[in-house]
Amino acid sequence: MYDYLVVGSGLYGAVLTHEALKKGKSVLVIDKRSHIAGNVYTERMEGINVHKYGAHIFHTSGKKVWEYVQQFAEFNHYINSPIANYKGEVYNLPFNMNTFSKLWGTITPQEALAKIQSQQGEIKKDPQNLEEQAISLVGRDIYNKLIKGYTEKQWGRSCNELPAFIIKRLPVRLTYDNNYFNDFYQGIPIGGYTALVDKMLSGAKICLNVDYLKNRESLCLEARNVIYTGPLDAYFNYSLGPLEYRSLRFETEVLPIVNYQGNAVVNYTDRTPAFTRIIEHKHFEFGTQPQTVITREYSAEWKPGDEPYYPVNDEKNMSLCKRYKELAQKEKGVIFGGRLGEYKYYDMDKVIASALNMCKKIL
Repeated sequence: MYDYLVVGSGLYGAVLTHEALKKGKSVLVIDKRSHIAGNVYTERMEGINVHKYGAHIFHTSGKKVWEYVQQFAEFNHYINSPIANYKGEVYNLPFNMNTFSKLWGTITPQEALAKIQSQQGEIKKDPQNLEEQAISLVGRDIYNKLIKGYTEKQWGRSCNELPAFIIKRLPVRLTYDNNYFNDFYQGIPIGGYTALVDKMLSGAKICLNVDYLKNRESLCLEARNVIYTGPLDAYFNYSLGPLEYRSLRFETEVLPIVNYQGNAVVNYTDRTPAFTRIIEHKHFEFGTQPQTVITREYSAEWKPGDEPYYPVNDEKNMSLCKRYKELAQKEKGVIFGGRLGEYKYYDMDKVIASALNMCKKIL
């Protein structure tokens, strides 16, 4: 019998596995997919590490987490500097002086700030929806070109139908700085995330194409404890009703050219085309391959059976999540963790930090 059965081989499960093995525990890792690494999985195509489930850029301000991942891979110095394409016009993201200069011709921070402030006043009352909230934060010009279409594609509904809290704040930088993240450490693992996770899982028994929820009775006989990183509501057979997610759809294409768009990530901020962004994977690792691989990313409504990506953290779903977590606390010998197990949007560094904290409690 194994000490731990880890359900899911993403970052949370991989950290728990690695730390348990270091303590001399035996670990069985299962995953219902045909590969390890969860949503950070990278697949080699044309000599390029393709991010199969959307762009994953590692960034953190936590030195301990940064040092932790260095054990498993060397990271390059990639800096995330996405581009926004609005009807053929190109703008730098996040909103910074390069953006404002292109948008309005402003040169100084004072000019840009005055322009934003002159448009914020359009909203005279407390914002009642996302549209009003965004305009009150950055004005109508930025909202119309860089927020409205992208957000409506992302959520599948009009901005004036979405709650204001979705955009609590919008970062505005009055410097000429295109670095999307403020975190001190940033980069991409050289050789891809799959290789990183493979090292973390080294020493564990791994079984792929195994659905824990369909084989729960037999699998529970295999181990004394379970680390469950699948959907929280699915574990309880949706007994209280399903939690809601947004899903994603990807179209990946190999092109016989060296360079398609000149940047790893380009967001399309108009309602058309239907995709939210195009990822050109070679740029994550400064590739010089003769061909390139691009992925068009589409946001999609989620229904049970689809792949869940982003939790819908509105009041209704968080209330339901709380009730599921109360059930989870009563499950003996089962630990729920990760993005799906906690119904929480996590950046990669936060997943790792959460897993390491759990290790301190149980190992």
